[in-house]
Amino acid sequence: MSIPSSLLASENITFEDAIALTQSLLTEIEGNRLSQAEIEQAVASLVKTQNGARGFFVTYLTDDRPLADEPSPGVLDALRDAPAIVAELLVKNLAMSAAMVVYHSRHLKEDMAAGSARVQARSHNLIQLLQIPACQTLAEQMLKSLQTQEGEYEEFFQRWGYDGEQKDAIGSAVRGAIG
Repeated sequence: MSIPSSLLASENITFEDAIALTQSLLTEIEGNRLSQAEIEQAVASLVKTQNGARGFFVTYLTDDRPLADEPSPGVLDALRDAPAIVAELLVKNLAMSAAMVVYHSRHLKEDMAAGSARVQARSHNLIQLLQIPACQTLAEQMLKSLQTQEGEYEEFFQRWGYDGEQKDAIGSAVRGAIG
């Protein structure tokens, strides 16, 4: 059985199309209509490009279904095959979701805070399960930027305007994922 071409990402997929493709893929996975090899093939086609990987993670990590709580072997194998893109996005998703828990809690938006906490937990879990060395390296760079206010991730923190409490939450989440 071969995977439908509609579930494979092209090299020039847009972020929006990657979101739509990932939603279709998750529906197929939920319905038990794909083998682990087919899941791996579909996810691998997404995470080999920046747009595809971003669309995959924004959809996979926020989806209401529990699929991302216990990633399948096909998903994990595909993610391991694109370590550079996957590591960067996982570390950033972990950081951003930790910061957003603080933001939403501050604004008494508990549903949104819970959603961000779920993304944080899923990102943490994937970092732990995948054991990609680049995750450790990037996480250490992020922690150094938090400590020194310079380096690889300082521009990232500046762009998102994270305050001290959010940066503390990011540091705690990142240390917890690689510790």
